[in-house]
Amino acid sequence: MADDSSSRERKVRGRKIRRDRAEKEGRRAKKELARKAATVGERTDDSSLSDPEAIAPEPFAETNAVVTLRDRIMNWLDADQPVHLIGPTGCGKTALALSAAAERGRPVVWLNGDEAIDTAALVGAHAGGERYEEHDRFVSGVDKKTQIVRQRWVDNPLSVAVREGATLVYNEFSRSDPAAHNVLLSVLEEGVLERPGKRGEDRTIDVHPEFRVILTSNDVEYAGVHEQQDALLDRFVGVHVDFYDEETEREIVAAHVDLSDEEIATIVAKTRALREELDMVVGTRAAITAAKGAAVFDGDSGTGEFDDDVLADVFTDVLAPKIAGEGPEDVAELRSTIAETI
Repeated sequence: MADDSSSRERKVRGRKIRRDRAEKEGRRAKKELARKAATVGERTDDSSLSDPEAIAPEPFAETNAVVTLRDRIMNWLDADQPVHLIGPTGCGKTALALSAAAERGRPVVWLNGDEAIDTAALVGAHAGGERYEEHDRFVSGVDKKTQIVRQRWVDNPLSVAVREGATLVYNEFSRSDPAAHNVLLSVLEEGVLERPGKRGEDRTIDVHPEFRVILTSNDVEYAGVHEQQDALLDRFVGVHVDFYDEETEREIVAAHVDLSDEEIATIVAKTRALREELDMVVGTRAAITAAKGAAVFDGDSGTGEFDDDVLADVFTDVLAPKIAGEGPEDVAELRSTIAETI
């Protein structure tokens, strides 16, 4: 009997040892799994980072007027001031912002404003869950499975730019809801970015000393433009960008269209005349588009002379979208005014 009792005791003890070992291995596996989850679950979207050479606008006319304005922007950035470029559509604000960002030589993050932009679109958000699973077959015939589900966080453009010391180019800034921009106050004033939705130490990011911001906005009278809060605007410097002088506009058009100097001079002169006559914005972009159209519809004679009817048709097609939906009578009136002006 003693031998049987001793045998049973050894068997029980052996099972207990194996069970203790299994529990220990299980605890160890859970800790390792949690560590992996913490590492893998913290993900960022660095795909928004661009090389400065890749975003430099091409072609880009560097006349004295353009370079002087860009140098002014660069000086403010060197003074660690966010720069807000404000002006009419089609005057070259975006190209100027990208050129200044490229000149810094730092990575660039691009962001285009619209009504859908909110704090999460700027900062980041949880992007679903990730499941981690490990099988424990320490005990023969027993399959223990451990699962950990962790929310995956993805940083969005502002967080990436702040962390990496990039230049954030925020195009059409004033088209976004002002409430989304409250997060910028702590960035510009305290040098800290708060990430709502994150917990613990990861909730904030210290702003990299090389982080800079260039924003572009249309003038306030444009449709879809929001007035931003004064507390934020007080932290920007505003640089007004208007249409360039005639010589600079010629250089810009010539960089985009293969026409003779005389033909480009004609297109730019007609564009500037329409800008004075029409109750709408006739930007340098319109001149570029009209030059491309004139080159196709009227041919490339190199003389600088275009058929007036062709030019009237070209400029009407270029500018008609600005009165889209107002009816054929308004388009006819627009063409008549254009024909008289050119």
